[in-house]
Amino acid sequence: MASPLRLTIASGYLPDDVAGLLADAAWTIVRGTFEVAEVAMSRFREDSELTGLNRSSPGPASSISRPLERALAAADRARRVTGGRFDPRIVGALERIGYVGVPQGRVGSVRAPGDGERILDREGRTGRVALRRQVDLGGIGKGLALRWAANALDASLGDATNPPLAYLIDAGGDIVGSGTPTAEEPWHVGIEDPSAGPDPVPAAVIAVVAVAGRGAVATSSVRRLRWEHDGTVVHHLIDPRTGEPGGDGIVAVTVAGPDPAWAEVWSKALFLEGAGGIADLARRRGLAAWWVTSGGALEMTPAARVRTVWVASEA
Repeated sequence: MASPLRLTIASGYLPDDVAGLLADAAWTIVRGTFEVAEVAMSRFREDSELTGLNRSSPGPASSISRPLERALAAADRARRVTGGRFDPRIVGALERIGYVGVPQGRVGSVRAPGDGERILDREGRTGRVALRRQVDLGGIGKGLALRWAANALDASLGDATNPPLAYLIDAGGDIVGSGTPTAEEPWHVGIEDPSAGPDPVPAAVIAVVAVAGRGAVATSSVRRLRWEHDGTVVHHLIDPRTGEPGGDGIVAVTVAGPDPAWAEVWSKALFLEGAGGIADLARRRGLAAWWVTSGGALEMTPAARVRTVWVASEA
């Protein structure tokens, strides 16, 4: 996880002092929610629950926090729904190509089992759990943290203003928003050009999409995490079916939907289909998806077209 975090609120007609207090309260909620998520799910913290659980796997069942339990259950469901295109059991593959956070213990195969095997074993409905192999919850963990932060804002501050508080939470380019910044316009979110260099090189915006009501946007891209390993350029988007970086012919995929965790899951699952399969899968699932090919072309589904308010190549 460890993504840059930003919160934007639409203060509207509120006096500046009231808006400032509201922003401070909202920021405290968002930061606190993400800290809980980091402690539960980060592969880059020595003190995280996930690091401890990974290091003990496969091993005896142990008690874990509710956030980590929810995250593992969500990851297992995402594996089933995507037909194995998403599977967090890729720690071995990530570490093999040099993407190592805190060492997660001895890892086995670089490929996920691929046979329907569950990610976790649970003693009863809410009992102790055990992992059969190490997992990486980076992407889906960030999506879940965004979901939980938005839920916490709605529960704590949703009634503090009339109309309800409108906000946008940005965690390293993955976004959840609620409400509208003005009475006339929804939130507008830019899709970056993935051909730009890694941060801090600024990236041009190649399209702008609308986020109205409670909605989310997530992107899987090789722009920021791409490096050379044993003479080959690799990236962090591992195909669990092969144990290798996937997405032939694709450099970025963006998905918009009602939930940030599922937008994150589908952005990665679509990326791994590559240029040859992404359009068919996205349309069959009815997803609002945009993708950039290795040749620089921006393509999108019909569901994405109706959310798109501006495209650089059409301007």
